[in-house]
Amino acid sequence: MSKFDGFNSSETFTQIPDSFIQLISEIDDVAELKVTLYAIYRIEHLEGNFRGLSEADFDSESLGLKKKEIMLGLKKAIERGTMLKSENEAQVFYFLNSPRGRLSAEAFAKGQIKSTQNYVPNKSNVFKLYEENIGALTPLIADMLREAEQIYPGAWFEEAFEIAVSRNVRNWKYVQAILARWKENGKDERRDSKDIIQDAKRYTEGEFSEFFKRD
Repeated sequence: MSKFDGFNSSETFTQIPDSFIQLISEIDDVAELKVTLYAIYRIEHLEGNFRGLSEADFDSESLGLKKKEIMLGLKKAIERGTMLKSENEAQVFYFLNSPRGRLSAEAFAKGQIKSTQNYVPNKSNVFKLYEENIGALTPLIADMLREAEQIYPGAWFEEAFEIAVSRNVRNWKYVQAILARWKENGKDERRDSKDIIQDAKRYTEGEFSEFFKRD
């Protein structure tokens, strides 16, 4: 089990209904608990009026579950009544059993609304750092940033972006290379910024320089 660095002041928090907290003692299946919490999180970060998730939105890697386990978790959540399943033609979507979710599920089943949701990632520190130092987020970049957050300690990102800016290489691949090298070779927290920048220069201008063309 990897050590969690702790919550930070720049991240947002997902609201959990009080009634769900009261249900926790009754939920003895880990998959059901995971998919329900994940649905609450993802749906809260959807834009627009469509508040549903497809099966593909329940990511196996993020949940630490196999596809079969995810489907069993969804089945139990539907049986319990915390989530709703709605179908229209060949499409299947899952909604929270909330006032808004019930309206969305009914409207979707009747063909009155379509899936047009746009997922907005939880803007943690790494997303803000990217926007401030490199540019606007795209869905692909957002996915890469979320993946990086699962791999590297949160405290590393600010320093890695600082190095990229100091080298005038405003490129995510450059930042990612710095993080990867720290993870592979160890990061000496006692080193000063000058040494770190020089180390990043050796790494990104050497064998792997072809991947770090300046934008």
